Amino acid sequence: MTRRKAAILGSSGMIGQRFAHMLEGHPYFDVVAYCASDRSEGRRLRDLWKLADVELPAGLSDAEIDATNPEALAREGVEVVFSGLPSEVAGKVEDECADGGMAVFSNASAHRMEPDTPIMIPEINHGHLRAVERQRERRAKGGFVVTNANCSITGLALGIKPLVDSYGLTDFSVATYQALSGAGYPGVPSIDVLGNVIPHIQSEEEKMNAEGKKILGRYEEDRFVDSPVNILASCARVGVRDGHLEAVFVRRADVPDAEGVASTLERFSSRPQELSLPSAPVQPIIVRREQNRPQPALDCNAGSPERAKGMAVTIGRIRVDGEDLRFFLLVHNTIRGGAGGSVLNAELAHREGLT
Repeated sequence: MTRRKAAILGSSGMIGQRFAHMLEGHPYFDVVAYCASDRSEGRRLRDLWKLADVELPAGLSDAEIDATNPEALAREGVEVVFSGLPSEVAGKVEDECADGGMAVFSNASAHRMEPDTPIMIPEINHGHLRAVERQRERRAKGGFVVTNANCSITGLALGIKPLVDSYGLTDFSVATYQALSGAGYPGVPSIDVLGNVIPHIQSEEEKMNAEGKKILGRYEEDRFVDSPVNILASCARVGVRDGHLEAVFVRRADVPDAEGVASTLERFSSRPQELSLPSAPVQPIIVRREQNRPQPALDCNAGSPERAKGMAVTIGRIRVDGEDLRFFLLVHNTIRGGAGGSVLNAELAHREGLT
């Protein structure tokens, strides 16, 4: 299989470096350009490495950072772009890449709510890739943008998908305890978060409901149709490096006992597992039956095989009390909820013949 020439945008940031790590030696994509802002141009990746939990692969140490120039990427023959750019600058640059004929897989929010741009979680809505054909019609050279979701709704949507399908649940309440890395590097000032919880994350609660409706909805007759699912969220920042823990509540839930719910979650599988995509976890939802799990320190990197570490969602403390269902859910925010989500989107698009 011929590997597609790829570039990473935002290579000096945490998501960009997750991309670099996850794409090293990838069977589908060959990264030929690591791009960042002009102030990082000419520096080596080793000088900018920020991932304390990942040793910089030897093959990437000397990689030189280029300026972000979509025209130069087009001249170099780049076919696939992985964007870890901040949302405030991502929109224009990603459009220029897509208009230049490249397939862009973005972690940013800039394009998520556009009427022909899918917010992809491949286990949930792989059929939404059909929107790409409509998007290509408005781009001169047939490129496109596919986004992943907000990091919190990524985990929640994946965790509730089997419950929505099996039991018809529509109304969810969730309290999130979100890691510092979700705020980018270096996160939140220590004086603000040490010994403290910050009960507000800008636009997070609104994004969870709006994006959740699009993700869990349908794509038909060339348009997205929102799901009836409603998500009422309260979001807080806590002093954890990686991993968003979410406490989920469902009232008037017509579900079996806790073990029946656990079995429904554990049996869940979808298109990425059917295709054995390189970054797809064999089991996308892992259920822990211990009373004190999941925990970010213990379960953040759940998922197998090795390339899929951090790509599984972990659920535990499932309780059914009368008509009430409660559980805790954990997602790695910069892997499954960040770079890994976009890599999996690109893998699916590649196997479906779009790159």
